[in-house]
Order: sequence, then C-alpha cells, then structure tokens
Amino acid sequence: MNKTAELGTAPVHKLLFKYALPAIIAMTATSLYNIVDSIYIGHGCGALALGALTVAKPFMDICAAFGSLVGVGASSLLAIYLGEKDYEKANRVLGNVIVMNIILSAVVMAVGLIWLDPILMAFGASEDTLIYAHEYMEIILYGNILTHIYFGLNSMLRSAGHPRFSMTATIVAVVINVILDPIFIFGLDMGVRGAALATVLSQAVAVIWQFTKFLDKNELIRFHRGIWRLNKHITVRALAIGMSPFLYNIAHCFVVIIINNQLKAFGGDLAIASYGVINRLTFVFAMIVMGLNQGMQPIAGYNYGARHYDRMLRSFYLTCLYATGVMGIAFILGECFPEAMTRIFTHDGELISRTIRPMRIICSTMLIIGFQMVTGNLFTSIGKAGKAIFLSLTRQVIYLIPLALFLPAVFADPLDGVWWSIPVSDTLSAVTAVIVLLASRRKLHMNEK
Repeated sequence: MNKTAELGTAPVHKLLFKYALPAIIAMTATSLYNIVDSIYIGHGCGALALGALTVAKPFMDICAAFGSLVGVGASSLLAIYLGEKDYEKANRVLGNVIVMNIILSAVVMAVGLIWLDPILMAFGASEDTLIYAHEYMEIILYGNILTHIYFGLNSMLRSAGHPRFSMTATIVAVVINVILDPIFIFGLDMGVRGAALATVLSQAVAVIWQFTKFLDKNELIRFHRGIWRLNKHITVRALAIGMSPFLYNIAHCFVVIIINNQLKAFGGDLAIASYGVINRLTFVFAMIVMGLNQGMQPIAGYNYGARHYDRMLRSFYLTCLYATGVMGIAFILGECFPEAMTRIFTHDGELISRTIRPMRIICSTMLIIGFQMVTGNLFTSIGKAGKAIFLSLTRQVIYLIPLALFLPAVFADPLDGVWWSIPVSDTLSAVTAVIVLLASRRKLHMNEK
C-alpha cells in the first residue's frame, strides 16, 4: 500500500525517475532486441527476409493493439482506483485483464491463422517475401495468448507500484530471446521460424516470472478468488480508456499497409526493406518515449483520481521535456549518420544507398514527435477517452493515410511523395496536439484550483 500511496506524496520528479527509468530500460531492451532480431534475419536470411519482417510487422501490431486495448486501459483504471483507495475494484481489474486477454487473443489467433496468406498479401507481401512472412507470423500467432498476457501484466505491475519488477520481466524476455535467436536461426537452421519461436518462448518465461509477483499473498494487488468473473463496469471502462492506444495501433497498421503497398508500387521490395530499417532505428527512440509515458501514466492517473491536479500536470510537463530530448538524439543520428545507421542492419550495398535519403526525410521532424506522444498519453492516463482517441487518430488516419495516397501524385518522383507524407503528417499532428492541450489546459487548471 505504501508503494501506491507515494504516488500522491513523493516529489513528482523523483517519482517520474523511479517509474520511468525501469520502463525506459525495459522498452530500450525491447527495441534493442528488435534491432538484434532484424540484424540476425537480415544477415542470416537476406534482404528479402528483412523485407518480409517489415510486411509482417503490421500484423504483429494488430495483435499488440488488442493487447493494449486491455492492458493500457486496465492499468490506467487500476491507477485511478488506487488513487480513490478502492482496493476491491483494483483487484478485480487484475482478474478481468487475464480473462479479457485470453478471449481477445484466442479470437485474433484463430482469425489470423485462417486468413494468414491473404492478410500478408494485403499488407504488401510479394511472391518473393510471402514465404518468409508466413513462416514468421504462423509461429507468432500460435503464441499470441502468451504475448497478450505478458504485455497486460507488465502494465498492471507498473500501476501496482512495481516498475522494477516489470522491467525485470521485460529484460528476462529480451535476454532469453537474444540467446535463442542465433541458436534457432543459425545453429538449428530454422531461419525466420527460429526468430519467431525465440520470441514466443522468451515471453512464456516472462509470464511465469510475472505470475510469481501476483501470486504473492503479501501483495495488495494479487490473484485470489472472486476477481475472475468479468465485471461489466470495469470491462467497459477499461476498454473505453484503452480504445485510444488500440485505435492508434490499428491505425498504424493500416498506415504501414498503405505505405508498404505504395512503396512496393513505386520502389519495389527494397523500398519496403528501407522502410523497415528506418522504422527499427526510430523505434528505439519511440520506445524510450513510450517508457517515459509508462512512467508518467500511474503518476498522472493516481493524482487525477486523488484530485491532485497540480501534480498530474507537473508529471506531464516533465515528461514532455525529457521526450523532446530523446527524439532530438534520433534527429541527429538520422540526419547526420544515415549510412552508418543503415549498415547496422545490412551489408547489401543497394539497400544501404536507397535508405540514406528516406532516413533523412523521415527523421527531419523527430523533435516534435515526443510532445505529440506524451500529450495523447496524458488523456489516456486520466481516463479522458474521447480526447485520447482523437489524438491517436490524427497522425495515422486523418493526416498520414490521405497524404500517403495523395503526395505521390504531386511529386515528380512518386516514391519521394510516399517518404514525405510521414514528416508532413507528424507536423500536422503535433500542431493538433497543441490546440487540444490548450483547449483543455484551462479546465485542468480550474480543477487544480
């Protein structure tokens, strides 16, 4: 109980450091794993396999979207209930997370396995990359239930006052994954199937680790009888709060599908592989910002529930400052060292040369992305589902999809139009976030008083 009570009393900057640092370490470890995974696949299976991984990623993001629908929404709700000191409902949130994740992940797995090839073709797979994408996603889908539970419980651990334990669970998964990758890919000659199997097995070990904490009878939030039956109020409210990250991830999937198909039309499989390389570089820094967001979430949610609005706003301002600094590093690396960054993933000379310019284009607006991400997370953290959903859709649906379809017709080189659609949409979404925040800021300060 003392671990959760400190969210309303300890200095905000110390709390943000305490909660965000483990999340940042965990998210950085995850992003580094994704880079290592791509390096193994790129060097061990070739450029086409790396392109196939880019094609498979939106499908994986759809699976993750359903996990975030439950996990992020429930963890925000848990933090609010803890701030209100309603510990009975807080425990029932935990049980509902497990049940909802099992149901949703089973449905996603079944649908995905039945229509796997048509989905991958729609996502941009060609005849050359389909076999790799199919082999990878088939294993991932069989382990989808473990993935959902893993991400859901990690979110709950942070809101329950155990950010370090959550970090450890992630690091355990990453370390096991990195160890198993070369064994399965090279040692057992399993190719992309080996990479996927390593991912599933590492998450299974992490879930066992998470269960040890929630089975501890000394914990305030733990597994026990009476928490497993789905509660309509908790379920509906958690899903409403989680709808923002869910729609963001779903929209991101459709954006990647559209961009993949546009890139395939105007640049071929290597253009898709270039996009995958750039995504994996920027993903590292986006994951750090997501770690900051995860650190801010229980602080903002708890203090909103406890009506400490000044502390809630302070956590937001600090997170924005740190996020901008992180994305500034991405800006410098992408603009100044694009060739060196690309060589990390591949030794294919043509792929390297075709990635340098797009990387500079996409990284040109990195400095403003952090603010937009944190602003959307603020409204998710305090249960303002409407504003959070709107902000999650602005970049992906309202701006990026139309631009990705329209700009190729405007540019002399259509491929340039696809690349430029990304930074233009980033700029427009950041401006929109400023407008929404300013419109809401007065009300929040009124609440503060």
